[in-house]
Amino acid sequence: MSQYSLAEWTAKAAATRIPAHAWVNGQPVQALAGETTPCINPATGQVLAQIPDCKQADADAAVAIARQTFNSGVWSQMAPRERKLILVRWAELIEQHREEMALLECLDVGKPISDTYDIDVPSAVNTIRWTGEAIDKVYGEIAPTAHNTLALIQRLPLGVIATIVPWNFPLSTTAWKLAPALAAGNSVILKPDPKTPLTAIRLAELASEAGLPDGVLNVLPGDGVNLGKHLSLHPDIDGQTFTGSTAVGKLLMQYAGQSNLKRTFLELGGKSANIVFADADLDTAAEWAAVAGFYNCGQTCTAGTRLLIQDSIYDTFIEKVVAHSKAWKPGNPLDPATRMGAIIDQNQINTIQKYVQLGQQCGARLATGGNAINGLDGTLSGSYHEATLFADVDNQMTIAQEEIFGPVVSAIRFKDADDAIRIANDSRYGLAGGVWSRDISTALKVAQGVRTGTMGVNNYFGGDITVPFGGFGESGNGRDKSLHALNDYSELKTTWIEF
Repeated sequence: MSQYSLAEWTAKAAATRIPAHAWVNGQPVQALAGETTPCINPATGQVLAQIPDCKQADADAAVAIARQTFNSGVWSQMAPRERKLILVRWAELIEQHREEMALLECLDVGKPISDTYDIDVPSAVNTIRWTGEAIDKVYGEIAPTAHNTLALIQRLPLGVIATIVPWNFPLSTTAWKLAPALAAGNSVILKPDPKTPLTAIRLAELASEAGLPDGVLNVLPGDGVNLGKHLSLHPDIDGQTFTGSTAVGKLLMQYAGQSNLKRTFLELGGKSANIVFADADLDTAAEWAAVAGFYNCGQTCTAGTRLLIQDSIYDTFIEKVVAHSKAWKPGNPLDPATRMGAIIDQNQINTIQKYVQLGQQCGARLATGGNAINGLDGTLSGSYHEATLFADVDNQMTIAQEEIFGPVVSAIRFKDADDAIRIANDSRYGLAGGVWSRDISTALKVAQGVRTGTMGVNNYFGGDITVPFGGFGESGNGRDKSLHALNDYSELKTTWIEF
């Protein structure tokens, strides 16, 4: 846990260097056209810096450099042991700059400093270090063929990868993408969200300092229309990975088909079911129901935004969750005591408020919250929103079917395990979830029955770098984390030998 006070973190934030540039061929650069876009602190509404607004010409130049670097073999053909040493050194440098990285993420995203310092930065360090340590321990295969043949199966890097990451977890999500892509020997074009580019740029600076060859990792801040689409259609990009909305993910799949059939793997939206049975530890389950719904202001693809509660405890459990929601009050992100920071921008506030109004119009009961907050303490003029819980929600209501991406939870009744599974699966998404019960048979039946990429039993947000992360249905394809992620960033090659 951070040892600094609000005043100390505020002073450190004021002294933090803001990296206001793109990163191409191992050098800080501006957009070729000289255009910029403001990077705004969601907590204060103040401009942190003017960031390059990269466009198609910037993409073409960076892709050409990435391709040349890949073909040179300076990274793609480097011995895995040597790549490992550079990645581990990179992780160590990020760890040494923990305070700086935590502050950049806090200022850029509006997240509590306690989260960025204690969760996000250590997660990125662990992802890169673990993946780096793994790459010289992943073997090829020899197929079981006839006695006069030898079949070698190798994993080779894809080539040039376009990586498009979101604004809600820019540091940890970027690490999930970069670590396996680079470990496999690829060159990467990283497009951070233009709202939150700062830690991505700083990561690239530290990668170069760690010894990553110039041109292997290039960072281009820019929007989806002028830059993201062009990267997705680019004929000299071999693969693309994206975390973000399902609507954009569908477009990227179309662009891949319209261009060169580049491999596309996506981590998209969610409307995850957090299922509580009457025999659960209700106090713990209620505390975690609040965490699942309100952590990171609910701006989390895995958020437990559908809270399924068994009939016999429904009203009692609602009261418990409402009580725990009081701990999730918006506060100054630089205050170590803050659990819930700012919403990313006013557009997102408007979206959340639209769904709150829809919920009320559909007949759901507002158990707590529901209001946007314009500014805090007379000094922070950013965007904030109350932790919000709707009771008496039917699963067919819009607020139960569409991803809100805000601190809004919909509580739904269920009768038994079969009913819970039916309701949980009545969604186009399948990313995460949880089930709470002291009966292991019930818990495992539900965990097996819900079609979702990750399911917690008596926990939520469980898992670490050793297990894959991704979704079913419109929550995407491919997997981040674990050794399985390396599969997405490599091609299988067979060499058939006869003698």
